[in-house]
Amino acid sequence: MINVAVIGAGAWGKNHIRNFSQLPDANFSICCDQDDKRLKYVKDTYPNLQVTRNADDIFKDPKIDAVVICSSAVSHYPLAKAALDADKHVFVEKPLTLKVSDAEDLVKLAKKKKKVLMVGHLLIFHSAVAKMKELIDKKEIGDLYYIYCQRVNLGKIRQDENALWSFAPHDLSVILHLLGEEPVSVTARGEDYLQNKIADVVFVNLEFPNKKMAHVHLSWLDPHKERKLTVVGSKKMVVFDDMEAADKIKIYDKGVEKVPGYETYAEYLSLRFGDLLIPALKMVEPLKTECQHFLDCIKDGKTPLTDGEAGLQVVKILNAAQKSLDQGGVPVRV
Repeated sequence: MINVAVIGAGAWGKNHIRNFSQLPDANFSICCDQDDKRLKYVKDTYPNLQVTRNADDIFKDPKIDAVVICSSAVSHYPLAKAALDADKHVFVEKPLTLKVSDAEDLVKLAKKKKKVLMVGHLLIFHSAVAKMKELIDKKEIGDLYYIYCQRVNLGKIRQDENALWSFAPHDLSVILHLLGEEPVSVTARGEDYLQNKIADVVFVNLEFPNKKMAHVHLSWLDPHKERKLTVVGSKKMVVFDDMEAADKIKIYDKGVEKVPGYETYAEYLSLRFGDLLIPALKMVEPLKTECQHFLDCIKDGKTPLTDGEAGLQVVKILNAAQKSLDQGGVPVRV
């Protein structure tokens, strides 16, 4: 049994509390938050749970094995560092940190302490993303050409972060996971239509080795609510639409082939329109899978699928994209 503490009982923190309170491998014993109303909700919902406003109560408790950090992004680094210094395993919600140097420090500290450091890149644990990864790794789509993502909506409008930092970690983590490599350069353009110096809409372009590309469209100022990712390969194309209730993945057996000409024997391009396949997916709550994965890594000494290195990669790209955004869209090396 792993003794777990959660720091942060906000909208997303409540979901972590629910999952860790239900998992048989976890003994969820204490929750920390600065908001008395949130603590009252937690106490009313889970009467046997301890609550505190002081995170040091968690760090100083030798019985606590693991700390789950769901607080504001600016607090991720100091809280995660304090937890690792106290010899706790750590799960940090995305993004791992705001600064590259802080993320590097946490990765080094976790290795030194021999503790699990995992980042909440939730979509990696979605069955649809797992299926896409399988199709790519087995070369069923052929050579991967490019990926593009749309994560847009009307609201919720943030005041403490722009659309890049609020939305992009989801899609960037999936892109890196599917491609298995880092981009060589990042370009970002955006505008602040609603609030000064807080970009409401951002377009991010990533250049990878071997001519691979990725594009991410992010906005909370859009008439549509879309959570869609498209992968285009030389043989097939795959679409993951997270807004679909059931048919999350569609595989298009479409492409363009080079065919020798009958008269000239020269190559020409031929369009191919094949079948549409909708694979059956075993739908499990991704957060439940993610929380269980964290516990399994602690028990078995495994490296998490979304470890500190993965979190560091995303933070590097976010910082490069922010630098490009600030400079009007100039390419920035990663």
